[in-house]
Amino acid sequence: MTPQLETPRLFLRPLVLADAPQIQLLFPHWEIVRYLGAVVPWPYPPDGAYRFGRDVALPAVERAEAWHWTLRLKSAPESLIGSISLRKGEDNNRGFWLGLPWQRQGYMTEACEAVTDYWFDVLGFSLMRVPKARANIASRRISQTQGMRLVAIVERDFVSGRLPAEIWEITAEEWHARRRAAK
Repeated sequence: MTPQLETPRLFLRPLVLADAPQIQLLFPHWEIVRYLGAVVPWPYPPDGAYRFGRDVALPAVERAEAWHWTLRLKSAPESLIGSISLRKGEDNNRGFWLGLPWQRQGYMTEACEAVTDYWFDVLGFSLMRVPKARANIASRRISQTQGMRLVAIVERDFVSGRLPAEIWEITAEEWHARRRAAK
């Protein structure tokens, strides 16, 4: 079961199927989807959020292969502003998106701190790897801020086409040392 997490400004609530209508309104914008994996259909179908929750995200949660949260401002907890997820796998352990009005305000950095703590401290994984399109500068900055290091440059298929991609990683030991140094 995915627990609720909290940051100074956000509630991270476990994804439920009832979140689909809000996701459907916020998610299908080119600026949000262009650097996501090519598994995201584009143009995004009218029932895309519902089908993703029902057929992909929630079944993976039930199998304990993934953990999905919606992001909500503490000042407006009824409104969803984005999503973040963790998933088991070799090279793709964390993914996220944020609605356009809330970008460039540090919300995703906060959410990443909380879920990365969860990945290492609760789930007990020893390594996190995060892929991203090389052109996705905002996502790269989050990885750099979190003390991750670039370990590979590969080609990957994104909604916007085949692009150079970066794989960033951090170990549990490095994460914990960084967190201790910050205190």
